[in-house]
Amino acid sequence: MTFIIFLIVLAIAIFIIVYRSEKKTNVYKFVNQKFTAVYEKYTPYSFRVIREKVKELGQEYTPRQYAIQIVVFAASAAIITYLYFYNIGISLIYACLSILAIPYLTYLRCKRVYSEFIFEQIQVYTTNTIMEFGTTQSFVKALEGVYESGVLEDPVKSDVKAMIDMAYENGTIDQSIEFFNARYDFYIVRNMHQLFLQITNEGSRDSGESLENMSQDIDLLVENVYRDRIDRAAFHKKFLQFGIILYLMVMLVQFLLGVETYNEMLNNGLIQLLLHGIILLNTYFLLSGEKYYNEDVGAE
Repeated sequence: MTFIIFLIVLAIAIFIIVYRSEKKTNVYKFVNQKFTAVYEKYTPYSFRVIREKVKELGQEYTPRQYAIQIVVFAASAAIITYLYFYNIGISLIYACLSILAIPYLTYLRCKRVYSEFIFEQIQVYTTNTIMEFGTTQSFVKALEGVYESGVLEDPVKSDVKAMIDMAYENGTIDQSIEFFNARYDFYIVRNMHQLFLQITNEGSRDSGESLENMSQDIDLLVENVYRDRIDRAAFHKKFLQFGIILYLMVMLVQFLLGVETYNEMLNNGLIQLLLHGIILLNTYFLLSGEKYYNEDVGAE
């Protein structure tokens, strides 16, 4: 316990010394600058791009929401682990460790929001390209119509512009299609491009029926994806409730054994090790569930 207090005091002292060297900044700006420097140094570029898009969409958490998250995580971890060990020092350690999970959960949430956004853009791209092609009977002209209509947003909009430029530069749509398929590996994208490639290279007297069938397939897929999102959200709510109940099973054990008997058992090192294992296993179980909930949303 004394060692933990020493570490806390040492961390505060280091913070004060470093802060006083930055006389021209206030506390908030100082902390924000230091955090930003670390974030820019160690965060992968791809995630920074994703997070910027999430901010642009207005779905990034505010500093107040992050502060509430920190308080809730730390308080919950402290209370739960105190019920396990009845030791304030251990509870403080777990409270600090629980805060470390927030960046990982932020990463998962941002990827989910970005994935949903990309899928919606792909839906808009495929649907509008089919409609434009029905009028122009030219894949490149269809792309130009979709690009100029303003229905797309970056990064999909920029990639469609790159497709148009590649098509004019190479005199063929093959490279453009390969480029877009590699960037957005969706079933509906590959199938639609294959159909346009076949029509362009081989010709087709009646492509209207094929395009109509393709459009119906897209509508069906979109319906299934949105239904899957609803099912995931319902599962996620029940999963979190189940995970919290798993943590609180120790209260049932104490009720059955009696608090005094339970406290006597805590003097056994193996029992304490077992309790630590239970907490870590439950935490891994919850994080795995969060990973499943946030992954591949909108993917096929």
